[in-house]
Amino acid sequence: MADVLSGRRRRENRQAALRLTAVLGLVLLAGATFLVIDAFDPLLVLPYRLPSLGALVCVGWASGVSTVMFQTVTGNRILTPSVLGLDALYALLQTVLLVVLGAAGFSALPDLVAFGLTLLVMIGVSVALMGAVLGARRSVTTLVLLGIVLGTFLRSGTTFIQRLLAPNDFLILQDRLFASFGSVNPDLLVLSLVLTAVVSLLAIRDLRVLDVVALGPDIATALGVDHRRVCRRLIVMVAVLVSVSTALVGPIMFLGLLVAHLAYRASGTNRHVITVPMSALMAMLVLVVGQTVLAHVLDADNVLSVIIEFLGGLTLIVLIISSRRRS
Repeated sequence: MADVLSGRRRRENRQAALRLTAVLGLVLLAGATFLVIDAFDPLLVLPYRLPSLGALVCVGWASGVSTVMFQTVTGNRILTPSVLGLDALYALLQTVLLVVLGAAGFSALPDLVAFGLTLLVMIGVSVALMGAVLGARRSVTTLVLLGIVLGTFLRSGTTFIQRLLAPNDFLILQDRLFASFGSVNPDLLVLSLVLTAVVSLLAIRDLRVLDVVALGPDIATALGVDHRRVCRRLIVMVAVLVSVSTALVGPIMFLGLLVAHLAYRASGTNRHVITVPMSALMAMLVLVVGQTVLAHVLDADNVLSVIIEFLGGLTLIVLIISSRRRS
């Protein structure tokens, strides 16, 4: 019996490794195509396209990793980290900065200052929210519900302030509120890649623990895992990853939901050592292929986030309908 189980596990590992390798190969091919397509001299366009490709890779990796981790912690594959209200907080922060600094000051604000301020506020609010909820011995469900309420409140406040803006100021603000990969500051990109890499390295040690956390708090505790402490640590990592990707290019709410379920189907297993990197690779593949097609085939490189939100919304509707049918 033990030999049979061992053989089955080895076959699953080989199949998972082949699938990861295949998706990685597609990502590399898509990245190479993005860099050289429609370029008479690739060396001339590399300095312009490399930052965009780096942003696509960084945002894809952060979105894929954070979504799978968040869904495991919450025990719900329909939720995404956006329910914490970080995208609404980003929109409110940009709106307040525009009102306080004015259109000229807002446009002249250095990218590094805006990035650092946005990142600090989003991470600070996330940690404070988690400390208030989890520190009071509340469940992760309470944190999610509070995040939904907070996000609704922040969106209402942002909408109210935006209605008071002049038309030109509103157009300047809208340019910041839509995710864009066309023009990325290389310095901010390097900083984002470093932060994403550090958090990802810290998350590696928790990949096998996530398999136990997915069984539920009672079973995880019975198996010797401090469920509350692990969840607190993982949600902090999720908050940092989401904050970095949002501060770099802007919010993309449903990207994580879309690629996470693509990863679940492509992985063929629920083990997080496979599903987490698969989700990250899927996110990078979707972003790079989408940006390549839109920018060089359809000549519409600024609508990628809109299309992803549309497809992610459809995914959410399908998941809700299918879950009701199963129940």
